[in-house]
Parts: sequence; C-alpha cells; structure tokens
Amino acid sequence: MQTYTVHRKAGRQSVLLEKNVALISVATVAGPKEGAGPLSQFFDRCCTDIFCQEESFEKAELQMLEEACYLALGKAGLSPEDMDYYIGGDLLNQIITSNFCARSLALPYLGIFGACSTLSQGLALGAMLIQGGFARYILVGTSSHNCTAERQYRYPTEYGFQRPAYAQWTVTGAGAVVLGPAGEGRGPAIEAITVGKVVDAGLKDPLALGTAMAPAAADTIYHHFQDLKRQPNDYQLILSGDLGGVGKKLNEDLLAAKGFDIAPLYGDCGVLMYYPHQKVNSGGSGCACIALAFLGYFYPKMLTQELRKVLLVATGALHSPTSYMQQESIPAIAHALALEI
Repeated sequence: MQTYTVHRKAGRQSVLLEKNVALISVATVAGPKEGAGPLSQFFDRCCTDIFCQEESFEKAELQMLEEACYLALGKAGLSPEDMDYYIGGDLLNQIITSNFCARSLALPYLGIFGACSTLSQGLALGAMLIQGGFARYILVGTSSHNCTAERQYRYPTEYGFQRPAYAQWTVTGAGAVVLGPAGEGRGPAIEAITVGKVVDAGLKDPLALGTAMAPAAADTIYHHFQDLKRQPNDYQLILSGDLGGVGKKLNEDLLAAKGFDIAPLYGDCGVLMYYPHQKVNSGGSGCACIALAFLGYFYPKMLTQELRKVLLVATGALHSPTSYMQQESIPAIAHALALEI
C-alpha cells in the first residue's frame, strides 16, 4: 500500500508555507457610507451614491468588484492574461456578483462561498495552489452591498425595519488581491493557514451574527495557537473580520477561558469601519468589511513594516433565507492567515 507524506501540515487544522507566496498588490472600492467613515482616505475609490450610477444595487456591487479587480491588476503591472486563476465569492445566491465578474475577466475561475470569511478562504486556497506549483499568479476578489444583502437575507430597506442594538450593518464595497511569488517590496507573505471548522452555537436570530460567529472565530484562533505552538504575542495584531462590538467581546472572553488573552492586540474590522454617529449599531459586517479594512488600512502598514506579523481571521455565518424560514440555527466558520513581512 502506497503511503503519502503530508509534510506541510501542522496539527489538525493548520498548514505551514515557505513564505514564498505574497499579497503583491491590493485594491479597494467603497460605498458612500464607508467613504464617510474613519478609513475613507485609505480606500482607492469611494462611490458617491449607493447605486454607483448603475441601474440596480446588484449591478452596483458588480461594478465595484470589477473595478477592484482591475485596479489590483494595474497596481501589480499585470493583466488578466497573466493570472492563472480568479478565485471569488460574495453573499448573494449562487455568488452571482463573482460569477459575472469572472465573465468579464475571462479567466479560469473558482467560485467559492464562505459568507463573510470568503476573502481569507480565497487567499488560503490561492496560496496553497501557488505553493503547490499549480499557479504563478492568482487574482482573489470579494464584495458585499448593504442593499443587496438586506433584500436577500432580511428585509427590503423600504420596509423601514428597526434594527436592534446588537445588529450589524453590511458593508458596501469590494476588495481584490493579486497573489504571486514573494520578493523584495512585494508585500506580506502568507506564512501559515488555519482552516476553520463549522461551529454552530445554536443561535437562530439572523440579526445576531456577531454572536453566532464569535465561537467559530475563537475555535479557529485556539487551534491556530495549538497547532503551531504559538501565543497571542507572537503577533503584533490579531484582526477579525466582522464580529462587531458584541461578537468581539465574546471572542475575547471565549479565548480567555481557554487561557489566551488576545485583548491587548486584538482588533475587529466591523468595529473600525464606521464612526459612532453613523448609527450602525454593533458595527460592520459583510465580505467587504475585512476586505476594505485590512486591504485598505492595515496592508499599507505592513508594507512600511509598521506591522510585521498579523493574524488575519475572517468569519462567516453560513445560513440562508431558506434555512432561516425552516427554523435552522446559524452555522459559522472562520479561517486564519498568518501574514509576515
């Protein structure tokens, strides 16, 4: 019987790379509410209206994703023809935004769904493809739009539904990354990956997504530390995707109960995305939340080496309108990337 050696695996859920896969260029396109927030100056472009001068919210989201992809390619001095694959996903049914973007790019395409964890899932898969010698350059993109997500998952905005204090605001925007060979000045490398498990805390409220996702974030971070024999202070920053204020505190408490105090170096993109007066309740959510905050604000800090090692943990709630109507609970997942420059 033939045996195989899985030499890059570390523990149950993690893999180690050789630091030769880097985020060589990134791009961000934000919606108008995000463009009025504290991170606005760090985005490549901010739309001035929620329609982005398109005919529908869905077409607006597509326009933002396409623009982010072409901006990232242009920054890298590359074209779609230089990419071996496009990996993309979003929140809409059948990931239509990513599908139509792939139509425009005309690239070999891998469509993925990880809800709001899609960016880290795409980067993880892309890095492993490049590390394994199956590609040289890969384009990764994701997007979300407040009005498309609200219409699909909750209530049409015209309904005027009153959101509870623990609810979050789906971020309107898109982000794209060109993954390629690491080198001097080519951006942070992906040094390790921890693939999350689906964790279901039994919650059924589709407005309490931060609370539903926090146990998945804590589980992935815990197993990252266990698999790789690491501690929180091995990183300068631990950044979660979109737990918001309520989920962020719960994540801290769950990890503290397991012996890991991440609070002094922990941030959440959903908390950072908006000013308090913008009335987003517990904070931001959506695929674009971590895409805008990390790619727009923290990625440049890694280029200047203000941040040298970051643990990026994107979280996602894996429910659907159908599962909600059938009174299913909300499963969640989180994927972690260790980035180093």
